[in-house]
Amino acid sequence: MEKVSTKTSWIIDLAHSEIGFKVRHLMISNVNGTFKEFGGAIYLSDDEDMTAEIDFWLNAKSINTNDEKRDGHLKSDEFFDSKIYKRITFTGTRYAKTTEKNGFLLYGDLTIKGITKSIELSVELGGITKDPWGNQKVGYSIKGEINRQDWGLTWNTALETGGVMVSDQVKIICEVQLTKQS
Repeated sequence: MEKVSTKTSWIIDLAHSEIGFKVRHLMISNVNGTFKEFGGAIYLSDDEDMTAEIDFWLNAKSINTNDEKRDGHLKSDEFFDSKIYKRITFTGTRYAKTTEKNGFLLYGDLTIKGITKSIELSVELGGITKDPWGNQKVGYSIKGEINRQDWGLTWNTALETGGVMVSDQVKIICEVQLTKQS
């Protein structure tokens, strides 16, 4: 008899999750940022088939780097063009165990400014527990790296000392807590 895979629905606990990034600035330091508005639907398999259905979105206008002028520039058509492209999305469909304890690779498609590219994210399972109200929770640390030029985020300025103002490499850094749905 063939085993039937079941999928469990999970929602992002917005109060205990953070979607962030880090990018090199002036070739000497990193600037960190987060997105304040995000959500999605997550369905994980309850067996060994390692499938995941993830439809994640974030509001490009909710970017926060602790500098209003910089945030305004990032929302402009020189970067996210958030008036036209309101959402950045990630659709994940598969994950695989790694040799690291509690480690996984998550594969999916990232769409920024209407451009979709496949990416790979490194995921670490932080743990599974029940909160004091009986809700089952799971926590993940998610990291990755993309080249912003691949999504048409090409603005830059050359420095007179050499190099550029903003690196092409962007590090994705997320802490996500999910709540199991009944």
